[in-house]
Amino acid sequence: MKKSRFSETQIVAILKEADAGLPVQEVCRKHGISSATYYNWKSKYGGLEASELKRIKELEIENARLKQMYADLSLENRAMKDLIDPKALRPSEKREAVRYLVGAHCLSVTRSCRCVGLARAAYYREPIAPAVRDAEIIGLLNELVEERPRRGFWKCCALIRRRGHQWNHKRVYRVYCSLKLNQKRRAKRRVPTRERQPLNVPAAPNLMWSADFVSDALYCGRRFRTFNIIDDFNREAVAIEIDTSITSRRLIRVFEQIQEQRGLPATLRVDNGPEFLGEAFIDWAKEQGMHVQHIQPGKPNQNAYIERFNRTYREELLDTYQFSTLDDVRELTYRWLTEYNEERPHDALDNRTPLECFIDHARGSSYELST
Repeated sequence: MKKSRFSETQIVAILKEADAGLPVQEVCRKHGISSATYYNWKSKYGGLEASELKRIKELEIENARLKQMYADLSLENRAMKDLIDPKALRPSEKREAVRYLVGAHCLSVTRSCRCVGLARAAYYREPIAPAVRDAEIIGLLNELVEERPRRGFWKCCALIRRRGHQWNHKRVYRVYCSLKLNQKRRAKRRVPTRERQPLNVPAAPNLMWSADFVSDALYCGRRFRTFNIIDDFNREAVAIEIDTSITSRRLIRVFEQIQEQRGLPATLRVDNGPEFLGEAFIDWAKEQGMHVQHIQPGKPNQNAYIERFNRTYREELLDTYQFSTLDDVRELTYRWLTEYNEERPHDALDNRTPLECFIDHARGSSYELST
């Protein structure tokens, strides 16, 4: 459309002349316009002051700017929906995202970089492979670790600083981990102080039980564990629980099953394994009135009764057979457990079985138990 040679302010001034009483024909002849042009101006700008016209012009400019902004945001939003999953995090991934926006959605490089959060200089910069960029750090770390394989990260970092290199420790650690040199930290397990308790034979059944774990493997190599419990009075094997994993909550379930059949002991002697230190098991035992007595760390002889039982169980069953499944272990263990309690004589019981010892005690027998 042809642009008018009169500005909007001039048009308002011309209309003011006609409003002041000058005939329309005279106004048109004076300014060299047709009457049709005059009436078009009057329909569009009639009754407006110059200040109001300026304000309308500013609003039109602002409205056009907002429309353009909305159009730009809509275009960027539509383009970014294709990049939400997966989210680009690394510079290489962001470069690929910028190329996609430029090619698929026809966005400029500047707008595409702003959308993905990548500097335009970083987009144009040629990426360097980490092996090339960090070659000096890699060589120095390999040299230090080759001399002393047990050196940790901070020791290597201190030696690097002593050699005059001022690389950021986070950069060195990233390279250190990428080389898989990071070692698992050995956290010291803090165990409360344990007092040594005498290993006496209880005067009656269900006063003192001992419990421990035994580990073995199936023929396929899969590991499993057995949880063994014996009564210290007559060396009776109370229960043997078998599974690939036995936690503190599993121990609670085992003892609840035993409680339904014969009750719980007054004291349970165990080592300092994590299953026996679990808060769930300790709280449950306290609620049931069963005292859990832990031996001193590194002193398995303080739990000698169950250790002797574990040796017998391993030599007579676990080391004798090859097991294909856990059901095979459970079945043979059940048979061996019956024989152990009812048929196998024990030297500590004067060559009596645990069942015979229990019966004699029930009858008021005066047999003395050997320790």
